[in-house]
Amino acid sequence: MLEWTTGKIIDIQDETASTKKFFIEIQNTNDFVFTPGQFVTLDLPIHEQKNKRWRSYSIASAPNGTNVIELIIVLLEGGAGTTYLFNHVSVGTELTLRGPQGKFTLPAVIDKDLFLICTGTGIAPFRSMVKHLHKFSIEHKNVHLIFGCRKFTDALYFEELTQLQKEHKNFFYHPAFSREEVVNEGQYKGYVHQVYEQLLAEQKIPSRFYLCGWKNMIDEAKQRIVALGYDKKDIHLELYG
Repeated sequence: MLEWTTGKIIDIQDETASTKKFFIEIQNTNDFVFTPGQFVTLDLPIHEQKNKRWRSYSIASAPNGTNVIELIIVLLEGGAGTTYLFNHVSVGTELTLRGPQGKFTLPAVIDKDLFLICTGTGIAPFRSMVKHLHKFSIEHKNVHLIFGCRKFTDALYFEELTQLQKEHKNFFYHPAFSREEVVNEGQYKGYVHQVYEQLLAEQKIPSRFYLCGWKNMIDEAKQRIVALGYDKKDIHLELYG
């Protein structure tokens, strides 16, 4: 069992109207070592029972040799954990946390195309993975990051990912907007499912699929990917909520 430690909030930034980035400095180390895709669990003072105080969030930053990590969190209506973080946490606040945890990570050798499919803050582990791949020039096949949200204003890390696509020939960023009538070139109107189905319509390319988001999206994606002819073992998932 991992031990609990202390993290100190050193910065909070608005990403969208309902989403914030929290930068946490881990106090007991100078280098917080983790694998892209892993998460930390916060113990928030929101309930007497321990297991009702715990909230887990994927790390959105890539390992960088420091003790600072970034979390991206959306305010959930009626959510005790996010309400506390948005209304009662400020720069200098100390939080109890443990980690890193989780096995939602990339293979050591990326010998197949990757489809990273997410909605909302489910983008967090994928942003960590993509930044890590690019920072260390890790050899890989094509990587398709398919991100879904409602409106342009909900697009997380939009400018950063658009720029990464320009700089790296094997990385493709596919944002899909379900409530926009008109979209720009390289963007999709609708949901994430039509994106990977369209990309794989002409040829079944050897691929691995990573899914992160709400249960409904993940359940539908699993069914559609299997219907495309892929094996369930090609699908890896991290459920939110």
